[in-house]
Amino acid sequence: MENISHPPMEQLQDLEYCIDSNPPWVETILLAFQNYILMLGTSVMIPSLLVPLMGGTDADKVRVIQTLLFVSGINTLLQALFGTRLPTVVGGSFAYVIPILYIIRDSSLQRIPDQHERFLQTMRAIQGALIIASSLQIILGYSQLWGIFTRFFSPLGMAPVIGLVGLGLFERGFPAVGNCVEIGIPMLLMLIGLSQYLKHYRPFRDIPIFERFPVLICVTVIWIYSLILTAGGAYNHRPTKTQDSCRTDRANLISSAPWFKFPYPLQWGAPTFDAGHSVSMMAAVWVSVIESTGAYKAASRLAIATPPPAYVLSRGIGWQGIGVLLDGLFGTGTGSTVSVENVGLLGLTRVGSRRVVQISAGFMIFFSTLGKFGAVFASIPFPIFAALYCVLFGLVASVGISFLQFTNMNSMRNLIITGLSLFLGISVPQYFNDTLVSSGHAPVNTRAGWFNGFLNTIFLSPPTVGLIVSVFLDNTLEVEKSKKDRGMPWWVKFRTFRGDNRNEEFYTLPFNLNRFFPPT
Repeated sequence: MENISHPPMEQLQDLEYCIDSNPPWVETILLAFQNYILMLGTSVMIPSLLVPLMGGTDADKVRVIQTLLFVSGINTLLQALFGTRLPTVVGGSFAYVIPILYIIRDSSLQRIPDQHERFLQTMRAIQGALIIASSLQIILGYSQLWGIFTRFFSPLGMAPVIGLVGLGLFERGFPAVGNCVEIGIPMLLMLIGLSQYLKHYRPFRDIPIFERFPVLICVTVIWIYSLILTAGGAYNHRPTKTQDSCRTDRANLISSAPWFKFPYPLQWGAPTFDAGHSVSMMAAVWVSVIESTGAYKAASRLAIATPPPAYVLSRGIGWQGIGVLLDGLFGTGTGSTVSVENVGLLGLTRVGSRRVVQISAGFMIFFSTLGKFGAVFASIPFPIFAALYCVLFGLVASVGISFLQFTNMNSMRNLIITGLSLFLGISVPQYFNDTLVSSGHAPVNTRAGWFNGFLNTIFLSPPTVGLIVSVFLDNTLEVEKSKKDRGMPWWVKFRTFRGDNRNEEFYTLPFNLNRFFPPT
């Protein structure tokens, strides 16, 4: 048994740069640009899905993408400076799609005959719902209520949740790669080859470029390849779905984008407020809080930091609420959450530096104002991003599973909780999604649209379902005699800011602000 023993390790050992250490400036800038390129996938896909349904044109879609990127840059900077201070990118979230679809389908909006006016009125309704719903996140964060609730978490309860943060996004992985296999498969194989098999090969000085910049290299090569296929007419007579996935000129982003456009608050007009819209949007805020909590835990491990204590998590959730408020004021068309793919990139590149993410926020803001230049990068076909997601989402899922090393996995109680949480976390949302696709509505389908939107949003989220199952079972089944089996002796010291002296190094606010906002 001695030959196969691997003692639990609080921090990963084979990462190059931790949260407070920084690569050389040239590497830092390239790594930051790599983070910017990676987050474009979700930032383009969400507006491309929603804006046409709202009645918007290609020009409206480009403007929404620019606004989403601009606000994502601000939110990322705020989170890295004053929130959890972890190297996490904050971007658009799919958790808000169901409540937004409920708003889009509102009969009062559907009756508007002019398409552009319907787009504006729908956007204003979404803005109003986001502004009201953000108050829930702000209250949960700054009142420390979320921190109090995290006292019910343990390594056993959180492992399935973090795992489902990655595994729950499987539909954006290979199913999207399969929409354009001639681009997606080469991208996936090239990424694995460079980042894993050639990671120790250093053609230039002592920089492991294939391990450090696999996303930049692979995206550039496959993007050029897809440009050649598009220009050569490879997709001229292919089905519409194939053309939408494969062509580099299908989205009309470059031709529709202005040379310069600076997003500003209330650019779509004054928000409108509706109680039903706001209540359904609050479900997305709950989902975002849970998914972000799992992503923060994963990011802390990949940045060689301690698990964020309750005070830091609450602080991060509070600033995330400010971010959703900014989404509502600027009109991004969706709410925001932690970008899971960018969390996975920390592990793939072995760089958990906070400075990299802060500079990537600068790229988001800069390219969002230069419309044509940003549109060029935003025209990358989505199967290229989907291939990246296959690796990065899987990596985040494995980080979640790694928390089980602090528990007793020879305990039948723990095996049941872990297995049931993972299975239901995937199975329940899949049932809701299949029903939505086959019948046009999710399983909860009453006359109260806001109620439908609320419950369907909750149960379409794998991490949320996983958290409900795992935390409930972990805190009701043989709790007292299972403390050691649950991993509580290791976990409990990270509940409070002063429970571990390393917390001060990782999570103290900049500019000596801890004097005015002391940890509680």
